[in-house]
Amino acid sequence: MKSLLSAVFIGLFASSAQAQTLFSPDFPLVVRKAAETDLSEFKWKKRPVIVFADSADDPAFIEQMELVARGAADLTARDVVVIVDTDPDARSAIRLKMRPRGFMLTLVGKDGDIKLRKPFPWDAREITRSIDKMPMRQREIRDAKDASNG
Repeated sequence: MKSLLSAVFIGLFASSAQAQTLFSPDFPLVVRKAAETDLSEFKWKKRPVIVFADSADDPAFIEQMELVARGAADLTARDVVVIVDTDPDARSAIRLKMRPRGFMLTLVGKDGDIKLRKPFPWDAREITRSIDKMPMRQREIRDAKDASNG
């Protein structure tokens, strides 16, 4: 199963330079390659979750992508875009800025600041809980409540 899922993700990432979505339009979780992405395009719009590995075959990378896929709806609801970088030789601008060593998960806030770095896979529930504690997310929740009450 892991090798099949790995092949699906690799095919997904290799297929084009445009933003990709997992599953179908009902799951609009955007997944992009780091080499073709500029973090500044997400400032004040999205929360990038960047997954680094030295290879797409890294077991931690495969596990992380499985966890992301399972939590796609919750991540999408929090304006998450997933950026992957499994090619250290490409020396993407994001990799040069973040300087990962092997596998690393990084959460960047809408303000463009790094909020979290983890050297091991994190469940989507853990990621969403971290996001929900952020002041900007708290404001989004309050605004949504006010809109539904008004």
